[in-house]
Amino acid sequence: MQFDAKLLLLVGLALVAVYHIVSLVRGLPKLGPLTPTPGLILSGTVTDFFDTLGIGSFATNTTIYRATKWVKDALIPGTLNAGHTMSTLAQAFIYTQVVEVEPITLIGMIAAAVIGSWVGAGLVAKWPTQRIQLGMGLCLGAAALLTVAQAAGKIPGGGEAIGLSGAKLAIALVGNFGLGILMTIGIGLYGPCLLLVSVLGMNPAAGFPIMMGSCAFLMPFASDRFIRLGKVDPRAVVGNIIGGVPAVLVAAYIVKSLPLTALRWLVAVVVAYTAITLLMSARRKTVEAAA
Repeated sequence: MQFDAKLLLLVGLALVAVYHIVSLVRGLPKLGPLTPTPGLILSGTVTDFFDTLGIGSFATNTTIYRATKWVKDALIPGTLNAGHTMSTLAQAFIYTQVVEVEPITLIGMIAAAVIGSWVGAGLVAKWPTQRIQLGMGLCLGAAALLTVAQAAGKIPGGGEAIGLSGAKLAIALVGNFGLGILMTIGIGLYGPCLLLVSVLGMNPAAGFPIMMGSCAFLMPFASDRFIRLGKVDPRAVVGNIIGGVPAVLVAAYIVKSLPLTALRWLVAVVVAYTAITLLMSARRKTVEAAA
């Protein structure tokens, strides 16, 4: 049963990878120049390298885009989803083969996240810039607190289970559905998903294929909706792909692990700052509209 589920998952990953490539080839050239700057490539390299090791890429890349003004605020959620999909697919291919998770838990949580992202992308792609800034600001604030908890060692250690059932499985499905929606605002799923499975008593290692598989399946569909609506920056998307995929392979097969506590504290501070600037921008637009 475990082998069949794993094989089914790998086949599914291959299919959504093809779907995503077709979506990129068909949609990105219509949206503008595709040649990325060296900075956009480097951004993809750094963020996806640490993403593979568990830091997450969405919050850190949002900070980079906000600091450099390389990507407009209204385009950040779509750009993050479309730009990091190939790297996330590579992570999912690697980790679903080496970590055991019960099939019902794995496939159920992935399906819940995909449905959540489909709902969220249809809403967020139509939001005005002010609402996107407000949503990203609030969620990045929560992400900063979560990163602080990780750095301080306050995240629950979890148990030994590799699957869930009954009420715990229901909570996991609802939770991952919500995290799928948040992905489309530009908030990464990795940290919150790892916290969710740990609180429910699962082995934190089992969270890796769940969170990576969830993102790998939901991001191609969410990305396609953003691309169709023209809500991505094509150069930044290509830059993330070029820089990110090799970084995943290096992190997964060569580096494998790093002492990340100090880096998490730094990320928490930077992400908190970005959250504040987004909220201030949203407030400024509200004041201007009222005037």
